[in-house]
Amino acid sequence: MDLPSLRRETRYGMPAADQILFNRHYVLGYSYYFRQAKWALEIVSPETDPLDKIEKRLDNFRPDYRIHEMFRADLPDYKNSKYDRGHLVASANKDDTELQNSETFLLSNMSPQHPDCNRRIWKELEGAIRDLDAKKNIFETFVICGPIFDFNKLVNVIGAKDKNGVTIPIPHSYFKSVLTENQRGVLHMYSFVIPNSKTTKQLSELMKPVVFVEQMSGIKLWDRLVGKKIETEKKKVRTMW
Repeated sequence: MDLPSLRRETRYGMPAADQILFNRHYVLGYSYYFRQAKWALEIVSPETDPLDKIEKRLDNFRPDYRIHEMFRADLPDYKNSKYDRGHLVASANKDDTELQNSETFLLSNMSPQHPDCNRRIWKELEGAIRDLDAKKNIFETFVICGPIFDFNKLVNVIGAKDKNGVTIPIPHSYFKSVLTENQRGVLHMYSFVIPNSKTTKQLSELMKPVVFVEQMSGIKLWDRLVGKKIETEKKKVRTMW
C-alpha cells in the first residue's frame, strides 16, 4: 500500500527525509543531521466558520518525543540564542481547534529564524498565502517549505552543546512553494526564497522558479506532477497578485 497517498497533503508529492512525521493536520520530513525539519507540507484551507476559530494561539512550545533524543531539538537550544522558534507550518493556518493549533508548536515544526525574517517578511508571506487561498476560485492550496543552507558561507549554530557536541545549524534562507488548484482543476505554482535576515525586498522580488528552489534546497518538489505542460510550468515565475 502506498501510505503517503492516504494523506491529502501528499496528493502532488512528498520528498524523502530521515523521518516522516504524519501529524494530524500536516506532514513533516525531519533531518537528523540538521536537528530540524527538512520540509513541512500542509493544505491551507479553511475547514470551519471563522467565528468558530480559537481566540488566541496556544504558544505551548515543546519537544517532539517521536524523534530520538540524539537528533531532536529542545527548548534550551533556543534560550538566549537571539533567534525565534520560527514556525514552518504557521500557527495562524491551523486555528480551527486547540488541538490543531497546539500541533504547530512542536519543536519539530520550528527552525531558528532571525526575528527580522520571522516577524516581517516570513509573516507577510504566510498572510499573502492565506489571502490567496481565500479567493473564491481557489479550491485548495498546498504549501511546502523548509530551510536552505548555503555551504559556500559560514554556518552558524544555536544550542547548548550536549555531551556529543551537537548543535542546531542556522539556515541562510528558507523556501516556500505554493501550489493552488482552482475549481476547474487548473494548477498554478508560486515559489519563494526568503533570506533568514532583515530584507528590504518585496515578496514579488523574492519569487523564484520551482527548479531554482529545488536546486537550492536539494529537494524534489511536487514530484507527482507529470507531463510536459506541468514541467514547463514549474520553470516559470508566476505572480500571486
